[in-house]
Amino acid sequence: MISLNELWFVLIAVLFIGFFFLEGFDFGVGMETQILAKNDTERRILINSIGPFWDGNEVWLITAAGAMFAAFPEWYATLFSGFYIPFVFALLALIARGVAFEFRGKRDSVAWKKTWDVCIFFGSFLPPFLLAVVFASFIKGLPIDGDMQMYAGFTDIVNVYTVVAGVTVVLLCLVHGLMFTTLRTVGDLQARARKMAQRLLLPLGALLLAFVVMTYYMTDIFEQRGLVLMIIVALGIIAFILSGFFMTKKKDGYAFGMTGAVIALSVTSIFVGLFPRVMISSIDQAFNLTITNAASGHYSLKVMTIVALTILPFVLGYQIWSYFVFHKRVHEKEHLEY
Repeated sequence: MISLNELWFVLIAVLFIGFFFLEGFDFGVGMETQILAKNDTERRILINSIGPFWDGNEVWLITAAGAMFAAFPEWYATLFSGFYIPFVFALLALIARGVAFEFRGKRDSVAWKKTWDVCIFFGSFLPPFLLAVVFASFIKGLPIDGDMQMYAGFTDIVNVYTVVAGVTVVLLCLVHGLMFTTLRTVGDLQARARKMAQRLLLPLGALLLAFVVMTYYMTDIFEQRGLVLMIIVALGIIAFILSGFFMTKKKDGYAFGMTGAVIALSVTSIFVGLFPRVMISSIDQAFNLTITNAASGHYSLKVMTIVALTILPFVLGYQIWSYFVFHKRVHEKEHLEY
């Protein structure tokens, strides 16, 4: 039977998968406000398309961090102390983005709106980039000593491998967001979103392939979980090809599902490759943080499991209901709040 340590590792993985799937299209739409939109009206349409969802989607990240703190405190301590600077910048970007959504429409001033539009763009670009850099560093390995202290220099975190991961995730979120836009808008904006997504598929595919090849040669996760990861990669390739096929057929819902599947499989591969480790030491494998030496006590995990299983259905039910209520497309003639 699965242990509580394994269960919470899986739950944290699911939370991160949900975050990148849901917040991924939010980030993409945020970037679209500067890349796709031609005027203020189109920007407001794009922002309104994610208006009911973006703050709820961020809860997945907060919950994942909270679960990590409670279930694996040593993992949480090493991670957040070692990546303090990237996390501060990601947090500031998320704060600026959230404030911009609320403040942008408070004044009818071009300069005012342009200022907040810049915040929305960078607040949508930086978090996925920085989080991808962090996750790539996980699987590449970091200088962690026997006391679970991480002493990472700049090049340990920012290097060719992690930067490629960051750019890949940003582009993947953008394509995912473009497909969400095709589901929530009509007319010319919808058509341009679909066309841009199709144009970005080729560079995205090249980046994904490069990242997989680099992962094979620069990390040990294929040695640890080679067969399972090969299956995940194969499924990812199939999902990627299907996303392009559905785009050409204007099956936007299916295409959105496939870009989301690529995101979900990518995050899954990281956790599969890590298991049973949670952070890899580049100094000595004996210093790896695992689901055993980084975990809370059995009683704490048991209580947390009972509470989580009690509350989780209500949380999921609420979020599913919100997507159902706000499923209609956003039209230009409707009242635009932002």
